[in-house]
Amino acid sequence: MSSYIHGVGTTSFGKQPDRSAIELGWEAVDRALRDANLEPKEVDAVFAATVFGETGTAQRILKGLALAGLPVVTIENACASGTSAFHEARVAVESGRFDTVLALGFETMTARFDTAIEPSGSDAEGRQAFGMPAIYGMSAARYQHEFGLTSRQLALVSVKNHRHGLLNPLAQHKRAVSVEEVLSSRMISDPLTLLQCCSLADAASAAIVGVDRRCARDIRIRSSALNSGAIWGSGNQKVWGWDIVHDTACIAYEQANLGPDEIDLLEVHDAFTIGEIVTTEALGLCGLGDGGRLVELGHTELGGRQPVNPSGGLLARGHPLGATGLAQIAEIVCQLRGEALERQVPDARIGLVETMGGGTAGIDGNACVVTVLGN
Repeated sequence: MSSYIHGVGTTSFGKQPDRSAIELGWEAVDRALRDANLEPKEVDAVFAATVFGETGTAQRILKGLALAGLPVVTIENACASGTSAFHEARVAVESGRFDTVLALGFETMTARFDTAIEPSGSDAEGRQAFGMPAIYGMSAARYQHEFGLTSRQLALVSVKNHRHGLLNPLAQHKRAVSVEEVLSSRMISDPLTLLQCCSLADAASAAIVGVDRRCARDIRIRSSALNSGAIWGSGNQKVWGWDIVHDTACIAYEQANLGPDEIDLLEVHDAFTIGEIVTTEALGLCGLGDGGRLVELGHTELGGRQPVNPSGGLLARGHPLGATGLAQIAEIVCQLRGEALERQVPDARIGLVETMGGGTAGIDGNACVVTVLGN
């Protein structure tokens, strides 16, 4: 049984302290319902996603849209929360449990944090103030040592994604940056500078998944795979996060009956510049250690062979954790429909979304979701 995305909706991304999660959620769901040409009463169930949201926020969002008296499940899976909700919506539809399911992601981070996410004291690394910038910084340093990854190649990821973000009216950061500007910005976790790190943001995103194709604009879900990371330590041969992305992608490719060469465009988890480089390698776009050269050659920019993060990615669009994955889904849907305007990838037929979240010491990432979309 196949499943389809009938509609998507996304708010603007950015620091919006005057807007509540409820208000943002209303906007995203309303846009998705309108995009799908559906009434609230036609939704059978909801899978919601948030990392820092208060208890009952999803229900308060839904109540305001006359979406009540139906099953609601709220999921927290770190940065992959939104795509985890999407994955569960797809499974619920294809198993015959429901006909039409809403996946909703929301986050208001600026109301909770001043400048950065505080490491969790309940985790061994968190108690040492060992946050995600440090983990990604060490990955970057190891890549520079092992593969000759240059500071310029790292910076080019930020330059590319900020250039893409200029074309996205919903993006948080809509300005171009140069390699020199990226490298001269404040050091956060050597070798990663400020402009190589994503920002706190507030937003909501939604997608409506159904069992039947209702119109030509509906986009088929060819596959989705969800994994948590295996035990990870000093004996692992790859950097943190490589194996979980690779293993999850292999499942998604097998389900979709295609390989990485057949993907036309991608939205991947670029919370830090090294994250995009490692992810493109783990997804099979290039060999181990070749991710930096892939960016340098223009392979992953708009106009290249396989554009990565045409939305601007987490670096330019922003990263409100619960909303991110569904915003990635919305971008690929928009591209496959041919509705992405200035950032449209020509003749896009197959798109891939990868979202990976971490934050627990001793495992290779809390969760990863890889989804392949295309008719």
